[in-house]
Amino acid sequence: MPNGLTKNSEATPVEMVPGIFRRTLNQGVHTMLCELRMTAGTAIPAHTHPHEQIGYLASGRFHFRLGDTWMELTAGDSWCVPGGVEHEVEVLEDTIAIDIFSPPREEYRDPMHGL
Repeated sequence: MPNGLTKNSEATPVEMVPGIFRRTLNQGVHTMLCELRMTAGTAIPAHTHPHEQIGYLASGRFHFRLGDTWMELTAGDSWCVPGGVEHEVEVLEDTIAIDIFSPPREEYRDPMHGL
């Protein structure tokens, strides 16, 4: 990825948990862009990380917990998770979500494209 351009079809899908696939689409020095495709009935368990995470729900619907607050999100909604705040997702419909992390998550680098 020497020119900073990536085609979605070239990004390696990684199954994070059963039914939830992440593609690391691109990254810079300070940010990383990921796409998550999630199947209805799956979940991302409660977790924290030091990275700030901003996301956008491109399609679908899920329950999102940020700290002590649960909210149902639908296409067009967004979120911001400060570093260190516990959060989780329960997927209600097949969903595509876009996440941006700062700083980039080392464990999410795409080995096929040198990200």
